[in-house]
Amino acid sequence: MTDTTNTPANDRVSPVTAKERVVIFDTTLRDGEQSPGATMTHDEKLEIAELLDDMGVDIIEAGFPIASEGDFRAVSEIAKRSKQSVICGLARAQYGDIDRCWEAVKHAAQPRIHTFIGTSPLHRAIPNLTMDEMAERIEQTVTHARNLCDNVQWSPMDATRTEWDYLCRTVEIAIKAGATTINIPDTVGYTAPVESAALIRNLIATVPGADDVIFATHCHNDLGMATANSLAAVAGGARQIECTINGLGERAGNTALEEVVMALRVRGDIMPYETRIDTRKLMHISRRVATVSGFAVQFNKAIVGKNAFAHESGIHQDGMLKNAETFEIMRPEDVGLSATNLVMGKHSGRAALRDKLRQMGVEVGDNQLKDVFVRFKELADRKKEVYDDDILALVTASTEVDDRLQILNLRVVCGTGGPAEAQLEMEIDGKEVSATCYGDGPVDATFKAVRELHPNTAKLQLYQVNAVTEGTDAQATVSVRLEEDGMIATGQSADTDTVVASARAYVNALNRLLVRREKIQGKDTKEISYKDVS
Repeated sequence: MTDTTNTPANDRVSPVTAKERVVIFDTTLRDGEQSPGATMTHDEKLEIAELLDDMGVDIIEAGFPIASEGDFRAVSEIAKRSKQSVICGLARAQYGDIDRCWEAVKHAAQPRIHTFIGTSPLHRAIPNLTMDEMAERIEQTVTHARNLCDNVQWSPMDATRTEWDYLCRTVEIAIKAGATTINIPDTVGYTAPVESAALIRNLIATVPGADDVIFATHCHNDLGMATANSLAAVAGGARQIECTINGLGERAGNTALEEVVMALRVRGDIMPYETRIDTRKLMHISRRVATVSGFAVQFNKAIVGKNAFAHESGIHQDGMLKNAETFEIMRPEDVGLSATNLVMGKHSGRAALRDKLRQMGVEVGDNQLKDVFVRFKELADRKKEVYDDDILALVTASTEVDDRLQILNLRVVCGTGGPAEAQLEMEIDGKEVSATCYGDGPVDATFKAVRELHPNTAKLQLYQVNAVTEGTDAQATVSVRLEEDGMIATGQSADTDTVVASARAYVNALNRLLVRREKIQGKDTKEISYKDVS
């Protein structure tokens, strides 16, 4: 098999090269961010895009530029900063959308315009277009996009519920108009593997010009088959998989990047395809996306879940001790975890910590390493054992910036004899303030103290606690989601003290709400009304 690792991205996504491998198209920043409550800040989008680029993602769908001024700025900045990845923006089949998309992505060394329209009977009824009228719009808008950009992707939204003859007709029109990639979305997670493979196979065999373009698959997980449907589409001839980190996305989510990449790697015997993804970076980016989105990874999630490499059964443990391959089909190191627990303590040095992070696929700058090292020392003083997951949690915590609201000190008194008491000291806009409040438990008392010092009307939509590792001294990761005046913000923090982690997560979410409120009050960020479920 030809080595395409160092091939330029424009060549990587060409029909010739793609026959030997599968192009990974990540839409975490677009489709993934559409999950209710998963909205990311500008800086967080830039950070995730950088991690995706560094990990070897071929194409990053950075956003929907026409949706808002914030989305436009994020896509534009990501385009300017991209090093290896093609940067793509989404646009409806409208000239204004396509022009705005091009304005954002044109700064990239390798830009792409992705335009779509719903072709199924249900979706044709929304703009009230006849088949002929829609066909004409497809021809006009794809041509317009191609006149702006050489790299154009077209999607018939809800393709798996579109009449076969009409789907073939629209795909042929898009190819003739200049589309270089044809994406076939299973927008509502309706198809099944055997149908997914047959659909791609038949399109390639039936539509004139199909041999000259890349066929892609975009699967949603409504029936729990997104990964299986994507891999089946590859078997049918698709050479681009659209996916997200952790399977993030609307409703039940999208195909999970980590699942398809590792499936292709582990089962290369029956799926002889390759990707450019550096799989050692999967765990780190998974945790980071979970943090900025506020969507914790379920324990039994494939590849990146807490229990993915955990064994409790006596039979399993005995087999693992004798030969790890008896119950593990991939190595923890392959996804960014160490095969053994981290053996480090309060006497360990900074160089050893940096080396350990590199083993887990995490590169940090000198300033961030300094912060992580301080946190590591503090943790080592409190814990008997420090695990890989503890280290990843520390890296996540180190990315949190100091904002207008900061916790200085928290003391909680609780027990069975009465209400809990929280004594809280905070710094708000540079001024130190304090309050003492009582509540139905330590977390309730702490949140009341925060609200007394910083009055707000935010409603708590989600409060979730997960242990990072095992034992009574385990770090707790707390996720909080708040809603205020239609704005949703998430916060997350980790600490061996659950109440402290809860307070920091709550304050982190409040800081995000403050930032968004200031943007709305200070700038015209009016968003257009749109519905995008491709």
